[in-house]
Amino acid sequence: MARPGSPGSVDVLGECVADIFEDRDRSDSGGLALRALAGGGPANTAVALARLGTPTRFLGRFSRDAFGTLFRARLSASGVDLADSVTTSEPSTLAVADLDATGQAAYTFYAEGAADWQWTSSELATRRNDDAACLHTGSLALIRQPAGNRIEEHLAQVREHATVSIDPNVRPLLVPPSAYRERLPHWCALGDILRLSEDDCAALVPETGLDKACDTWHAAGVRLVVITLGGNGALASLDGTRVTVTAPPVTVVDTVGAGDSFTAGLLHRLAALGHLGGRLDALTLDDVTDACSFAAHVAALTCSVAGANPPWADETDAGSGAGRFLTRRTG
Repeated sequence: MARPGSPGSVDVLGECVADIFEDRDRSDSGGLALRALAGGGPANTAVALARLGTPTRFLGRFSRDAFGTLFRARLSASGVDLADSVTTSEPSTLAVADLDATGQAAYTFYAEGAADWQWTSSELATRRNDDAACLHTGSLALIRQPAGNRIEEHLAQVREHATVSIDPNVRPLLVPPSAYRERLPHWCALGDILRLSEDDCAALVPETGLDKACDTWHAAGVRLVVITLGGNGALASLDGTRVTVTAPPVTVVDTVGAGDSFTAGLLHRLAALGHLGGRLDALTLDDVTDACSFAAHVAALTCSVAGANPPWADETDAGSGAGRFLTRRTG
């Protein structure tokens, strides 16, 4: 079923997760105070895309619980279109985060029976949008069942009209890496863009160098592979030709949502350059470098504030792509 879209618009399909942090200012010897922030890889990417100015539609399944209300409010406030989201009685997914001294987060998940993994084929069919330039998905929604196989079938249909972007976002505590390894060749056959983190690669191909891994994924079908390297920037491979971009210096508050913001910056810039909407046939390595440099700056700005709080368009010098960037708002 085709729905109206905008030139360069991006659909994002996947989960919302409540990131639960200790509130150290309120915790004392008598108990542990917690605060909940709306997160989840695909939802973070949708928020970042919309804030950058890309018309963005989020396809998610929202619980009627308090966390579902939190998710909707955050996405809506960022300008994300939620008209085709699903409201359901199943619970929201929770992730309890433990931050180390460098701001890196480790998570404990509470996800059994959650709303995010219960997509039906009919729900997906009625939300197909043949006018979107790109569909981005991945993370837990693409690997957990019963939703995973149904989303793969949806991608096979959508790719007739749109660029497909996939971020595996490996979560070994919830899904064994072997499950990702089994499905990854199929995702490469369905996708045009594959974005992974260095940690994802360590889990998926621990004995394989990044160059060889890129070549393996190209052979499976994906044209553009981008591997984020934290403070060392990113490695991009277009049909086997590679480039490394640097990350700008930043004072890191935490890294929550940085990879998702990178993905959003990448897709936003590729849309602005006119490359979304097909198989990336006109994409050049220079454009890949431009898009990845812009994405690295967006990710750095996200790291400069607490939580998955990506920048708005007016906080970046969007007109120059990977050029100058403005100071983040803190209020």
